[in-house]
Amino acid sequence: MIVLKFGGSSVSTPENILKVLAVVKSHSSVHELAVVVSAFGGVTDLLINTSRLAEKGDLAYKQELKKLEERHLTAVKELIHATRQSAIIANVKFLLNELEDILQGVYLVKELSLKTLDFVSSFGERLSSYLIAEAFKENGVPAFAADYRQLIITDRTYGNAKVQFEITNARIKQYLTGATELPVIPGFVATTEHGETTTLGRGGSDYTAAIVAAALDSASLEIWTDVNGMMTADPRRVKNAIPIEELSYEEALELSYFGAKIIYPPTIQPALSKKIPIRLKNTFEPAAPGTLITQLQSTKYPKSSKADTEPHKTN
Repeated sequence: MIVLKFGGSSVSTPENILKVLAVVKSHSSVHELAVVVSAFGGVTDLLINTSRLAEKGDLAYKQELKKLEERHLTAVKELIHATRQSAIIANVKFLLNELEDILQGVYLVKELSLKTLDFVSSFGERLSSYLIAEAFKENGVPAFAADYRQLIITDRTYGNAKVQFEITNARIKQYLTGATELPVIPGFVATTEHGETTTLGRGGSDYTAAIVAAALDSASLEIWTDVNGMMTADPRRVKNAIPIEELSYEEALELSYFGAKIIYPPTIQPALSKKIPIRLKNTFEPAAPGTLITQLQSTKYPKSSKADTEPHKTN
């Protein structure tokens, strides 16, 4: 099993989603893959902003909600053949109606708890995983949108929930082992044992992918984003910055804490616990080697660059 995670920039447009499809198809067998996806680029921020407007009693939240609907319905129309669109549009609108009801409640009481914000934030990944799974099916890849409620179990620390690994690992194995179609898993979102939606923190889709990979004893974890791996320096300030070919887990963790936001720091530990190699790749330059993170101590990492790392953000 190989787990592939695609960030918000990789799934930001219908055109980019087709690039994701090409990456998936480039693997020898899609039956040995699991895919984790972020919300469409910018959608999580839009959901949070919409929630804040509703909390303030500002009816402008409805315009923001309309933008969200238009963006996802446009994706359906561009990715799905007309003969299949009506059912998929109905399912998207069902989800959006649920979201609208929640935001209406926030607007009326002018209160936004962390618990409610987690639930609202979950809609980005719930929508993207569903639409991407349908786009895969449209293009000959049997796939299904995984139910996040059947996978990662956390405590009730809303906004940055802590994973309960024993029950989570058992659930992931039970739900995904033997699946005959490609699972498309919503990153970032999880649930408590009582069925309450939680989130794993910004960048949590990487963490989701690592948790799934470790639970399934995956051969590797690929994190696909919009840069060619971890860089020797911030390319916005250093013109000759280049990707680092190979890093140890410890070096990658240190770099992430110094500011290399291409990988979310908690992602490292589940992979390290099972010695699963992590490959950082660029969806828009798939032939580029990227950065390989393994248990081996790298000799290629320039020690003087740690304080000046690549700043790109993942979701």
